[in-house]
Amino acid sequence: MADSTPRRPAWPLLLSLLLFVVAVIVGRAVVRGGSSLKRLTGGGETAVSQAVIVEQTRAVARLVTSETVLRDVVTYENRRLGSTKRSLVVVTGRVLTGFDLDRGTEVTVDRPSRRIRITLPPAAVQGVEITELKTYDEQRGLWNPFQPSDRDTIFALARQQLVATAGEVTLDRHAEESARRLLEATVRADGYTTEVRFAERPVEPGR
Repeated sequence: MADSTPRRPAWPLLLSLLLFVVAVIVGRAVVRGGSSLKRLTGGGETAVSQAVIVEQTRAVARLVTSETVLRDVVTYENRRLGSTKRSLVVVTGRVLTGFDLDRGTEVTVDRPSRRIRITLPPAAVQGVEITELKTYDEQRGLWNPFQPSDRDTIFALARQQLVATAGEVTLDRHAEESARRLLEATVRADGYTTEVRFAERPVEPGR
């Protein structure tokens, strides 16, 4: 008596076996690749974690009209119990100069003379971004080694140095000229002329 049960095709089974073999081969390659990575990184395990915390968000009304890359040298020295540690660091940073529009911006329209007058506060440094800190010489004290707090202090000193250097090279004048060209070209009305002025810079004590 002939068997009337329909036979299932064999190709699904063969396809499954083929996929299984491919998966095993790929898995072994991944394991070998991971071993090679460990050898390249010294045989240890590398873990990367990230935690972003938003501390404060506020509206900022600023007009940045000058961006300058500065480089300066910072010498750090700390003496403790007769033991001195020192470091020579070259800092590179990007200084943004412009205007805080919340500090005395005025706009007046003189219709008889068809003139728009814009008065901006004095230009000042609006932001400093440290892009590189490179240590060229570092000497630790006998019992005064470098600590993480020393790195933080060097970073803060580098930022202060860049702000001071920005004042010495008169970046504020470049920012004012850029602001004048920008506003005179963009703030226009039919038949009106735009005039940009800057408030007097406050006199610093001792000058």
